[in-house]
Amino acid sequence: MEEKMIPVYLITGFLEGGKTSFLNFTMSQEYFADGEKTLLIVCEEGEEEYSESMLADNNTVMATVEEEYELDEEFLKKLDRKYHPERVLIEYNGMWSVKKFLEKQLPHYWGIYQIITILDGSSFQLYLNNIKSLAMELVTYTDLVIFNRCDENTPLATYQRSVKAVNRRAQVVFEDENGEMENPEEDLPYDLEADVIEIDDRDYGIWYIDVQEHHERYEGKKVKFLAQLMTSDEFPAGLFVPGRNAMTCCADDITFLGFISSYKGPRKIQTGEWARIVVTVKWEYSAVYKEEGPVLYVSEIVPEVKPKEELIYF
Repeated sequence: MEEKMIPVYLITGFLEGGKTSFLNFTMSQEYFADGEKTLLIVCEEGEEEYSESMLADNNTVMATVEEEYELDEEFLKKLDRKYHPERVLIEYNGMWSVKKFLEKQLPHYWGIYQIITILDGSSFQLYLNNIKSLAMELVTYTDLVIFNRCDENTPLATYQRSVKAVNRRAQVVFEDENGEMENPEEDLPYDLEADVIEIDDRDYGIWYIDVQEHHERYEGKKVKFLAQLMTSDEFPAGLFVPGRNAMTCCADDITFLGFISSYKGPRKIQTGEWARIVVTVKWEYSAVYKEEGPVLYVSEIVPEVKPKEELIYF
């Protein structure tokens, strides 16, 4: 008989960000009360706690971990042998590396099913300012980001772009004190109705994210922007990537952001050269992406000097 895979849910986020509240709420829902044996592993102690009666009512056992090194393969195997869980919830310490955890060997038939990141919208900017690399790692590997405690002063669009810059597939949800808030509709800093949409250098990051999130806005439209041109021997003839380098995480994490582009003109594309280009945006399958995505058809390339500020931000 084939053994059942045991799903592991990793709940990440910084201390007092709302992870325990989220798990308490989740375990109190009817869909959770299905009788399955749940193992809850708690990796940090916040102000809110789990009541013994709630755990018992939901057939849940709890184990605690104080140090990152303790959460190793042998410890997890011991818990598996002791409790024989049918699912595992891990309230992970936000100061520990998610990447390192994902590299750990889990017990046989345990598998990461979902990673959820809970962040306090009122204080996330402080983490971005002070420990940006760690804050961005939290959202790099996640499936769902929930920004709670948001209000009218929370820079929703900035947070959303920051997440999408490093993790395009992540779903981003914003909640106010009542647990309800619509995702931001940002006023774009360029004219979508112009015959040629001109992207200012400082707005390239906004455009790069928005094309992927709302490709219908740009389908068939002409766009003009400054880019560094990159080629590859692996690309078919006539294809290259114009883009910009972005600091998505920290000074040591520079990523080149661009879309595959098709050029049938007479000039030869030189890797590393700068140019202001005019493109027509299409959303279609590309063998380079191995899926559908933005494909730019280039109609104009005008060489330009390298800008004073090469990096773009979000």
